[in-house]
Amino acid sequence: MSKIVAELQYQWQVYNSLGMRGERAAERLLKRYGYIIVGRRVRNSFGELDVVAVDGRTVVFVEVKTRRNESENPAEAVTDEKQRRLTRAAMAFLKRNGLLGNPARFDVVTVVWPKGRRRPDLRHYINAFDAADY
Repeated sequence: MSKIVAELQYQWQVYNSLGMRGERAAERLLKRYGYIIVGRRVRNSFGELDVVAVDGRTVVFVEVKTRRNESENPAEAVTDEKQRRLTRAAMAFLKRNGLLGNPARFDVVTVVWPKGRRRPDLRHYINAFDAADY
């Protein structure tokens, strides 16, 4: 049993480190496009926002999805339920920070980082989904 627990802990560490690397790569991409990063892994009672940024006057909530496998489309992991949770977390963030009247949107950055490659493939989906749907 302890062997299974150790393997699961190892798998989690590998997954978590890949996720962190993906988020850092996504942040670098956003900064190159002129975004200002104002929050990372912002948590509230509704969930977690991977990256909160500002693009001009717009508050941008960025969901980052990182995968190793090139055959998977990481964007497909942003399901309707995930979009609903992100919308609730974003609304709480806006309310808490007195930003409810400001323009806001949801972007998705996908990161595919095959094992052994130095650089990932990144895709930025601007206005990936509409909060009004939720």
